[in-house]
Amino acid sequence: MIEKAQMKKMKIGVLYGGISAEREISLKTGVAVLKALKSLGYSAIGIDVSIDLPAQLKEAGIELAFVALHGRFGEDGRVQGLLEMLQIPYTGSGVLSSSLSIDKVATKQMLLYHELPTPGFEVLKTQGQADKLLKNCRHFPLVVKPAREGSTIGISIVQSLEALRHGIDMAAALDGTVLIEEFIDGSELTVSVLNGEALPIIQIVPKSGFYDFHAKYTLGQTEYLLPAPLDAAVYSQMQQAAVAACEVLGCRGAARVDFMLREKEFYCLEVNTIPGMTETSLLPMAAKAAGLSFGNLVENILLDADIDK
Repeated sequence: MIEKAQMKKMKIGVLYGGISAEREISLKTGVAVLKALKSLGYSAIGIDVSIDLPAQLKEAGIELAFVALHGRFGEDGRVQGLLEMLQIPYTGSGVLSSSLSIDKVATKQMLLYHELPTPGFEVLKTQGQADKLLKNCRHFPLVVKPAREGSTIGISIVQSLEALRHGIDMAAALDGTVLIEEFIDGSELTVSVLNGEALPIIQIVPKSGFYDFHAKYTLGQTEYLLPAPLDAAVYSQMQQAAVAACEVLGCRGAARVDFMLREKEFYCLEVNTIPGMTETSLLPMAAKAAGLSFGNLVENILLDADIDK
């Protein structure tokens, strides 16, 4: 681990933007993080990540990277691997954890292996598999997702075979692996985990009924209940499950675990290794409820930076 006094002397690069479908959200996250680091007295600059990231890092003389990238080519282990090759310490989860967590199928398989609850699912990788599913499917609604996209990009809730076919085509256009998941009719909740500790749980209540991209990033489109009004035992069990999910996936720094709750049964949907840090983002909201300012949150993530993941 790097001491705080030493970090104060290092040139920190906030890596944001990038080339994924979540570029615009990453830019907002990165700008907020950069502003916080500067206000805390760190020597930080922003780097809008391109395919020539090694040259960008070398030219800027970066000694430590704060990874504020979302989605592919940033949250999936590729940038983390590059930073390790260049021997640059960085924030957040390592290569294996990042690559596992961004893949919703791999995440669910890990959760099942460790007996953590997750909705039932099917995985499609070929047109033949899709044809078979369409022929035999009789139970709706279902949730269709590309396996490796975030921010609800490419996700659809389907109520018919025709909608299922369209949902598969839409998801397959974004990813060669499509996840077909049991629809859990219940409450949507999220648990942020910071350096191994669960933060207060947030219940998400979108006005549209579906927490899609618009509901996530448009002010006033979603109500957030914090702390979530849950039975005390369920609240504690969900926090424990979130920490356990992060542990089995090897997450570090900050992560966010998304759940659905039906009556008193909860199901883990996915784990995000680089949660958003925008004005509508859930991690800063939960941190504030736990008594951490945005600057405190950013510094907590920074101080966990390392190269030995």
